[in-house]
Amino acid sequence: MQQDLQNTIALLSRTPKALDALLRDLPEGWISRNEGENTWNAFDVIGHLIHGERTDWMPRARMVLQFGESKTFVPFDRWAQARESEGKSLPQLLDEFARLRAENMEELRAMNLRPEDFERRGRHPALGVVTLAQLLATWAAHDLTHLHQLSRIMAHQYREAVGPWSAYLGVLQCNGHSS
Repeated sequence: MQQDLQNTIALLSRTPKALDALLRDLPEGWISRNEGENTWNAFDVIGHLIHGERTDWMPRARMVLQFGESKTFVPFDRWAQARESEGKSLPQLLDEFARLRAENMEELRAMNLRPEDFERRGRHPALGVVTLAQLLATWAAHDLTHLHQLSRIMAHQYREAVGPWSAYLGVLQCNGHSS
């Protein structure tokens, strides 16, 4: 699929509701358990998504449009959620994510991007030159990655309980994909 802003916005706009439907009001065990040492739980994932809404996607899109390749994106802190989510509840995080995402979608629509804008280039600190189209497509794929991750984290809680059926459950065979 090539970059299509309306398709991207359609997906990105649905993520907060999907997360809310999956996670809100679940017992604490679903929220706080992870897949093992040095892995995230649902609370961490939502905090990470919030941090991205604040510091990654739209700030980088603005940088591409304003500075092109002349200014390198600020490196993304993949662990910032630990300090930023401290003292908050999961419902607070879900509400904050929904608010930030709605604001970002409004700003993205207001940019009135033209087809030629998607080929504009920025500079990623690790990847080098990237296009606005790649950034926006990555934003959508990033959401899907974390929805996949959440289903994997939650299924992991039943890893032993399902017994021999684990052989038929692909989500229990997946070991994650993050570097």
